[in-house]
Amino acid sequence: MTLTIVGSQLGDEGKGALVDRWGGDADVVVRYQGGDNAGHTVVEGGAEYKLSLVPSGAVRGTVGVLGNGCVVNPRTLFTEIDDLRERGLDPDVRVARRAHVIMPYHRVLDGIEEEVKADDDAGDEVGTTGRGIGPTYEDKAGRRGIRVADLLDPDALREKLDYVVPQKRALVEDVYGIDLADDDRADAFDVDALHEEFAAIGERLADEGMTVNCSDYLHRRREAGDAIVFEGAQGTHIDVDHGNYPFVTSSNPTAGAAAVGSGVGVTTVGDGEVVGIVKAYLSRVGEGPLPTELDGDADEEALADEIREKGGEFGTVTGRPRRIGWLDLPMLRHSARVSGFTGVAVNHVDVLAGLDELKVCTGYELDGTELDTVPTTTDRWKRCEPIYETLDTWEPFDSAAVAEAGYDALPEAAREYLELLADEIDTPVYAVGVGPDREETVELTNPFDE
Repeated sequence: MTLTIVGSQLGDEGKGALVDRWGGDADVVVRYQGGDNAGHTVVEGGAEYKLSLVPSGAVRGTVGVLGNGCVVNPRTLFTEIDDLRERGLDPDVRVARRAHVIMPYHRVLDGIEEEVKADDDAGDEVGTTGRGIGPTYEDKAGRRGIRVADLLDPDALREKLDYVVPQKRALVEDVYGIDLADDDRADAFDVDALHEEFAAIGERLADEGMTVNCSDYLHRRREAGDAIVFEGAQGTHIDVDHGNYPFVTSSNPTAGAAAVGSGVGVTTVGDGEVVGIVKAYLSRVGEGPLPTELDGDADEEALADEIREKGGEFGTVTGRPRRIGWLDLPMLRHSARVSGFTGVAVNHVDVLAGLDELKVCTGYELDGTELDTVPTTTDRWKRCEPIYETLDTWEPFDSAAVAEAGYDALPEAAREYLELLADEIDTPVYAVGVGPDREETVELTNPFDE
């Protein structure tokens, strides 16, 4: 049995809580793309765990695997593992030897490139987390990346650093005009220092038995009858192929990447469940179009502030306040199609309780034509005018009591809201998040029971 969990919107949908909940029925949880730009907040027994790289299932004691489709910052990895150990957990994390490594110069270049985009007044800055994700994927595609396996071989690591670091230094100095001689970022381009640090990282990875041939490892786990969860980071609409390019991440959060980013066959993923995680409204960190954004008059901005505060809408990684908008059904239609959802889980339904008004975008109007899905270009998407349906609101409720009593205990208007969503994307609701704790979830269907 496999379960693939995909963000349906722009990230921050609450995927970690569902991975944590259903991960308890799994033996292995695999992250198949992204890096430490992915924030997961998991609440267990009132304790909050903020993770950006370690797979969310680690909180439940399952084996966590960072697949070959991930880019791995070893500093972040060991910091998170050590913090979890200090809090009494014993995470078992494996790293694919084919995964690429985020090096310090990638982070420096990420920051420089965003600054340049911001300064040229073209409006092309993406609003990245500055974690070096994009530059690492660039090196991967350019066949000059450093992989986890290279850290295990000091001689190979030295050879690769001798090749790539002078290129990065030249890019900074000759293209961007930065004199590294008097810059506190110079250490990121020091071959000797990088070799010493990352060879030591390779030793720790080897000593703790953390690296695996991911494809072979997962094949053997499946042959043994183990259940596997594939965990996507970010969301569909910042997928580098299927999102609102160029305001996207540098990898594929959609379900198809679960096969590529872990080394299992497409039939393995296709034979399992694919569950899209939906936030009951929209939020996003970073730039790019957001047709239903609440950013118009003072009343809309006040409403956005109310939702933001109630929902804790501040980036897990960056701490930046997230932009807020009404639920956008054209976005969900697109997400359901590209990943082939067998079910959805809808989070943060409790946040919408007590509002004075409630709207859902059912379509767009663009140049006199009505659209039911997201246009292929960002220029067209940002010109779309949302078509709204106004729905009944519902009063606040006791999240714990509703979670215990089940779906019928939800306010009638909340159930109508969920049923509209399910009908519009022709996908059943598997779970409803009514509070931040894993137990504050109304489960209609456990994918592992299907």
